[in-house]
Amino acid sequence: MPDQRPDPVPAALYARVSSDRQDVDLSVAAQLRALRDHAEKNNYLVVREYVDEAESGRVADRPQFRKMLDEASGEDAPFEEILVWKFSRFTRKREHAVAFKSMLRRRGIRVVSITEHADDSPTGKLMEAIIESVDEFYSENLIPEVQSRQNHPSGSPA
Repeated sequence: MPDQRPDPVPAALYARVSSDRQDVDLSVAAQLRALRDHAEKNNYLVVREYVDEAESGRVADRPQFRKMLDEASGEDAPFEEILVWKFSRFTRKREHAVAFKSMLRRRGIRVVSITEHADDSPTGKLMEAIIESVDEFYSENLIPEVQSRQNHPSGSPA
């Protein structure tokens, strides 16, 4: 009896940690482990892996992120989905999420969080927008806290 499974979906994995959040972010190795495991269990063929370390999700000019977007924009994009551990790994700016995901969608490429459910239904799209907005809010509130720690490394204000 022939195998009835559809062809695996070609996917890229994207992992990122930022220097100021190393203690809270899942490490790159842990993100990649979770992404590879998810890919194997859900009929994905991992064709690319992109990793940005010590890169803020608030900026779009991350080396591997840019390389991934460039390859996705090419004539023959090597993948149909980009798997991320959480949407915040892709970006922490809502305007970037909207712009880059729209560009990718026009190329037939979806960004999928393996831990946050957001499908293509109206409810799923709303959930994704809320998650992205909360991620941006969290990031913006983290900036003064990180600056305060840098100015007062002992942990107590002067």
